[in-house]
Amino acid sequence: MILFWLALSAFAIGTETFLLSGLLNLLSTDLGISAAVAGQLATVFALTYAIGSPVLAVLFSNFDRKTVLLLALVSFALANILAGFSLDFGHLTAARVLMALAAGLFMPTANAVAVAVSAPKHGGRAIATVSSGLTIATALGVPFGTFIGYQLGWRSIFLLIAGLSALAVVGLAYGLPRGLPRTTASLGQRLAVAGRGKVLRALLVTVLWATGGYIVFPYLSTAFASAGIEARGISLALFLFGSAAAAGNILGGILVDRIGSTRTTAYAFTLSILVLGAISLTLKTGPAPHSSFILLTLMVPWGIAAWAFPPAQNAHLVRTSPDAPVIALSLNASALYFGMALGSLLGGLTLSWGTASDLGWVGALSAVITLAVLLIFSRIGDTNKPGSATTVVDPQHAMASPAFNVPKVDDELARPR
Repeated sequence: MILFWLALSAFAIGTETFLLSGLLNLLSTDLGISAAVAGQLATVFALTYAIGSPVLAVLFSNFDRKTVLLLALVSFALANILAGFSLDFGHLTAARVLMALAAGLFMPTANAVAVAVSAPKHGGRAIATVSSGLTIATALGVPFGTFIGYQLGWRSIFLLIAGLSALAVVGLAYGLPRGLPRTTASLGQRLAVAGRGKVLRALLVTVLWATGGYIVFPYLSTAFASAGIEARGISLALFLFGSAAAAGNILGGILVDRIGSTRTTAYAFTLSILVLGAISLTLKTGPAPHSSFILLTLMVPWGIAAWAFPPAQNAHLVRTSPDAPVIALSLNASALYFGMALGSLLGGLTLSWGTASDLGWVGALSAVITLAVLLIFSRIGDTNKPGSATTVVDPQHAMASPAFNVPKVDDELARPR
């Protein structure tokens, strides 16, 4: 039952994290700001998460795990209430900062606790259960939240998420024991792993990958509105993307075992380039009879391509850092959010200087650069061969497959304190 409450919490956090893409147009209109400015709510959240998560993990390393989870989740619920009653863009931005700090503290701790309360042989399954909350949030929470937001107003969804978080707080307060092992690496240990050449190159690829996708994703509702797609169509687009993302994550893991992580990643980037270019090409035609159908159809290959990357990248990081896989994956999570912050910033600049139809071109260009960097790095010894790496789903952020393998951790993170 503890895993259920952790998964419910992850569902609430995942829904809030990505909900902006569906409600951006509505939110910007209501607050009287441009979509480019409203999109910086995504930049603020991602940047705060990227920096705050590892720092808070170190600061709270000596606190009881139950206390940390409850503090983080209560803070997340309060931040959503503040967002629901925010008076202007500044108040909403402050609420998003608090949300990001709370989420960045909660998710890594939740995965560690999930392993601690499960039998040793079921650690991977426990993490998958928690991560399933993120999967369901992307496939169902975000599109449903978008629909509710258009029906009842964008403030209502923040209050609903606060309610879900409060329910999870009650469940964890009564069900979670105290005195669980503490497994947080020090800041010095994290920096030591980040300084390794292969790890650093992999983290750069993650940043670039997230940048390309997040140039477009936060501004999806604005871009689709320019093609005449309204609330229900935007909700459907997000549902198609989220469902395809879950499938893409599983497919990515399968491909890693068969053709290796570098080739899997290269194919995913190539497909992303084609899809993002096709999105811009379709938007350039404006509201046309078949534009809506084409854009909705493109959500499927985009979701698959985008989320085939995480298992490939995680497998590569585990292979290159067999002595500290958990630290490497934690660094990759921060790199992911750094890329999301950069992408949403570039997307806002694109909207300010151009139109929504230009977003896909800029995203595709970023994906081209990422592919080129990947191929260059593979030439200097980073290539993974089929079967050489364990397929892994990021224990913090990636979409979860019901049957994935988490490497046995025998490094400094595994030692209870």
